[in-house]
Order: sequence, then C-alpha cells, then structure tokens
Amino acid sequence: MSRSAIATIHLGAMRSNLQRIRLLAPHSRVMAVVKADGYGHGLERVARALAAADAFGVASIADGQRLRAAGVAQRVVVLSGIDEAGDLAEVRRLDLDIVVHHQAQIELIAAERDLRPLRVWLKLDTGMHRLGVAPECAAALRDALLAMPQIAREIVVMSHFASSDDYDGAKTPAQLIQFHTSTDQWRCARSIANSAAIVGYTDSQLEWVRAGGLLYGLSVVAGKTGADFGFRPAMSLSSKLIAINRVAKGECIGYGETWQCPEDMDIGIVAMGYGDGYPRSAPSGTAVLLNGRRASIVGRVSMDLMSVDLRAHADARINHRVLLWGPQLPVELLADAAGTISYELTCGVTRRVMVLEDETALDD
Repeated sequence: MSRSAIATIHLGAMRSNLQRIRLLAPHSRVMAVVKADGYGHGLERVARALAAADAFGVASIADGQRLRAAGVAQRVVVLSGIDEAGDLAEVRRLDLDIVVHHQAQIELIAAERDLRPLRVWLKLDTGMHRLGVAPECAAALRDALLAMPQIAREIVVMSHFASSDDYDGAKTPAQLIQFHTSTDQWRCARSIANSAAIVGYTDSQLEWVRAGGLLYGLSVVAGKTGADFGFRPAMSLSSKLIAINRVAKGECIGYGETWQCPEDMDIGIVAMGYGDGYPRSAPSGTAVLLNGRRASIVGRVSMDLMSVDLRAHADARINHRVLLWGPQLPVELLADAAGTISYELTCGVTRRVMVLEDETALDD
C-alpha cells in the first residue's frame, strides 16, 4: 500500500504570485529564483509555471542542465558562479549566466582560451559578508572583466541584503546607499532587491529584482504569512487518518511519553512524520486541519506517524483527510511552532511524498 502523504503544488498560485510581483515592481525585470528544487516545489514544474519570468536563478550548473533539458529558453543565472576551470565549457554549452563574486573566478576566466563571450553578473558585498567582492575593489574588477574578450559587454552588477525582512532597521538602507555609491557611475543593469525588499523597500527595485519565497506564497517577514502580503500559497501538504484509538485517562502518547491523556479520549493516527518532511520539533498543540476544522498534534512526531487529539472530532473516521499546511493553514504557523522558517519546510518535503499538480488559481 502506498503512503497517504500528498504534496499538492498550486501552479496557478505561482503564476498569480509572479503577476503580483510585476505589479509591485513594474519597471524591473524579474529573476525567478528556483534553487533547492524550486524551494521544494519541483524545479521543472516551477519553471513551467513561471514561463513568463525574465530569467531563472539557480544554485548550480546541474540545475541549469535540468532547465535546459526541460526546454527552458530564458536566461539561467548560476548564483554561486563557477568553482573550477572545467565549469566554463559547460556554462557555454548551456548558454548560462554566471555570477562572479571572487578574484579567483576572474582568474579562471582569464586563463581560458575559449573567447566566446560569457554573460556575467558581478556581485558586490555591501554588508551580507557571505559572497561578493569588496566595494572598494569593484571598479577595478569590473574594468578587468570588461577588458577580457571572454566577457560579454553587458555586466549586471548585484548585491544581497542581509536583513531586508526588518523594515524598521538601519542595515538595509545602509546597504542600499553603499550599493548606489559603488555603482551609480556605471551605466549598467543592477539588482539588489530580493523578495522581502520587493515588498518593503521599493527604492531597491532597480533594473532586475530577484524573487524567491514570494513566488511560492511564503512569508518574507517574521510574524506574517505570505497571504498577508497578497501572495498565494503554492503548496498544500496533506495525509489521512489511518487509525483511531480509544486511550484511557493518564496514558501517554508516543515516544518519550511527552503528552498524557487528561481523560478517556480518542486519538487519531495520521500517516505523516519527519520521514515525509514534517518537523519532529513541532510540539504538542501544533495545529492541523481535519475535515476543515482544527485539531492538535499530541506527543512527539515520529518518522512515519503523528497523533492528533480527536476530542472535538466525534465524526472523525479512518481515511478522512488531514491538512498539515496549505491555503487554509499557513505553513508559517507550523514554522513558528517548530522554531524554523517556511522555506525550510517546503524545501524539506521528501521524495516519498506523492506530488499532485493543481493548475487552477486559488480564489482571492
């Protein structure tokens, strides 16, 4: 018997989310970030749904291979760039863009004999301190790239915000000032706005914006859901009841006996666990929806199963569906309960979960 866990991917919601981003950033081209297998929604599936995007951002050349094999014709930007000289032949074969964020990458390109031009994005470190060249070195490195016959004339300059989800903080405005100070003298396309900045810092919407979480209807600000910003969840995770047990008052539920029945009661067993990607850290009291009404997890989530309190669900029956997250139960609520973020949850859905596609747009 196959497992009952199902991830439904709402392709219409993704298309709607892309349209909303274009409304919010009407003067910018949109790079759809599809790394981590499309944030767990399926790389090729997401690219098909977001065919109207101007470019796709990926983490690796391997993702570029998959997109080209799927027939994607748009620009595909490898956000971490190249790691070794041998990468350049494949970049050219697949016609990929690469991000340059370190002097060593420039040296790899300069040493290559193939002079067919590469499309390059030069990344500046304006305060994230992860990848990127120092602003004081940027002009010299850009000049060095432009002097190479291997580099296409149009170099896009980019950076990455560290705290763009903090709309009251000083970090993001300071990074934006640094970015403008370093690049305003250049006549080139630029990109610094990520999902949170698209919503909260409209002055960061330059020639390109890079949308990730928003495309999947995921929150970009703590304490908010994607729906709070007008975006539609692109994934529902559900399963079903496979057992209903009567358990006596005082008996404990699950591993470690972390939850005790306060009275004689029915306990429902759901075919869902951390082996499917549901977080083990979700505590007792975490909400699920059974037949559209709230129920609560009790005891520890195990690898394949979880237990739910059925005291308010006298009508519950085996095979009734249980929603773990989706449009009616924002994934952000589970993320908050489990001490993580929604991105980690959608990226963590495992291969044993059946995937279904929903082409319809969700209602407003």
